[in-house]
Amino acid sequence: MSHHHVVVIGSGPAGLTAAIYTARANLAPLVIEGEPSSTSDQPGGQLMLTTEVENFPGFPEGIMGPELMMRMREQATRFGAEFLTEKATAVDFSERPFKVWVRDTLHTADAIIVSTGAQSLMLGLEAESQLLGHGLSTCATCDGFFFRGQEIAVVGGGDSAVEEAGFLTKFASKVTLIVRRDELRASKIMQERAFANPKIEILWNTVVDDLVGTAKLEGAVVRNVVTGAVSTLAVTGLFVAIGHRPNTDLFKGVLAMEDNGYLITKPGSSYTDVEGVFACGDVQDHTYRQAITAAGSGCMAAIDTERWLEAAGHTSHA
Repeated sequence: MSHHHVVVIGSGPAGLTAAIYTARANLAPLVIEGEPSSTSDQPGGQLMLTTEVENFPGFPEGIMGPELMMRMREQATRFGAEFLTEKATAVDFSERPFKVWVRDTLHTADAIIVSTGAQSLMLGLEAESQLLGHGLSTCATCDGFFFRGQEIAVVGGGDSAVEEAGFLTKFASKVTLIVRRDELRASKIMQERAFANPKIEILWNTVVDDLVGTAKLEGAVVRNVVTGAVSTLAVTGLFVAIGHRPNTDLFKGVLAMEDNGYLITKPGSSYTDVEGVFACGDVQDHTYRQAITAAGSGCMAAIDTERWLEAAGHTSHA
């Protein structure tokens, strides 16, 4: 068993920024960063699946997502953060010190920062992992700029899909919205905008069965679920906007969360409903979902944690 002032669970931009700040405050955080995998549920989080990041301030030429995360990790290490490349498997926040298990090993902490992130729901196609970042994307705000003058498609019928389709018409010559049903789930105002936009074409009752291309996306095989007709849509970009799922299974029944699984934090802070447990990044943000906002909320969580520890009488020096 090992005891720490702070344990950070998760290591995307939020968790790593929290680690940098708590380490610089001499709190010697333990970061349980997760295990390598092919999904966004891995050390470094969703940015590990992106290629070029062009909207993170300070990198005018852009930077590759994995490199940005590696630099953040090195920065945290430099100031004394300790990393464990495994997944937290169980938690007990009912009393202090808080308990976090990594399989059979128990770690205790005076304070906890939860930054386990979220993942985009994907289509479940074999070619997805190969083409993600090479024409296949889950973030229009991040990648729309790369598709200037091209024909692209968006999968989904909710507010986020319609919003992404509208945003992408700023760059693309044509955006096809692929909708599984015969109507949009999006709000009335969003629907009206989509119908009024001459660059948006809607394919109703349609699903994506396969992706075309090896090195980069060249098209999508689509099927009409009513007629069974199959065709290939010649697009160079496909944006999946069928929703996100926060990585909060570990905290069910432990921390207050919304119906959709996002952790609830007190407005303008990182405080959860358990005193001494803080949450930051996409695990509690379904609005902005950007690397820079996640990093900002990681800073908030670290400062909230440091102040709470001081007020609670825990020394801020190891």
